[in-house]
Amino acid sequence: MASLYSASTAIIYLTTVVLLLIGSVSCTELTFELPDSAKECFHQEIQKNTSVTLEFQVVTGGQYDVDVILEDPKKSVIYKQVKMQFDSHTFTAQHTGVYIICFSNEFSTFSHKLVYMDLQVGEEQPLPGIGEHVTALTQMESSAQDIHKALVQILDFQTHHRLREAKGRKRAEDLNERVLLWSLMETAFMFSILLLQITVVKRFFADKKSSAPY
Repeated sequence: MASLYSASTAIIYLTTVVLLLIGSVSCTELTFELPDSAKECFHQEIQKNTSVTLEFQVVTGGQYDVDVILEDPKKSVIYKQVKMQFDSHTFTAQHTGVYIICFSNEFSTFSHKLVYMDLQVGEEQPLPGIGEHVTALTQMESSAQDIHKALVQILDFQTHHRLREAKGRKRAEDLNERVLLWSLMETAFMFSILLLQITVVKRFFADKKSSAPY
C-alpha cells in the first residue's frame, strides 16, 4: 500500500512539474506573413545583461530568403543579414530598453513569404524547488530535471520538424503545379501539331482532286 501511495505521489509531482514547465518557458514563437515589397518589425523590452537568442526561418515563398536587422535601444545594429533563408543569433543585452527586430522583403516585387521567428529572452527558469537546492538532489528531483530537459528538446524538435514539413509540402505543391503546367503545354502543342498535319493532308488531297482531268 505504501509503494502504491508513493507511486501515485510521484505521478502527481511529475505531472505538476510538466504543467509548470509549459507555463515557465520564456520565449516568443510566431509565424507571420511577409508580403512582397514589405517590411515587418517587432519590439521587445529587454533588461541589461540578459541573454537573448533570435532564430528565424523562411518557410515558403520565392527563394526562401529575407533581410533581417536587429537594433538595440540606442539604434546600434547588433545583427544584420541580407537574403538569408534561416539563421540563429545569440547575444547579451548591453542596455535596458526596447530592441527592434525587422524582417524585410522589400527586394522582392512579387514573392509573398511566410516567416517563422523564435525569440528567447533570458535563461530558462529552473524547476520549482530545485533551483534553491543546497543539498544533493533526490532521485525524484533528478528524474524531474531529466524530464524537464527532454521535454525542452522535444518541443524544439517538433517545431523544426513542423517547419521542415511545411517547407517540403510547399515545394512539392510548387513542383506539382509546374509539372501540371508543362503537361498542359505539351498537350496543347501535340494538338496543334495534329491539327496542322490534318490541314496539310486535306490540302494535299484537295490539290490532287482539283488537278485531276475531267
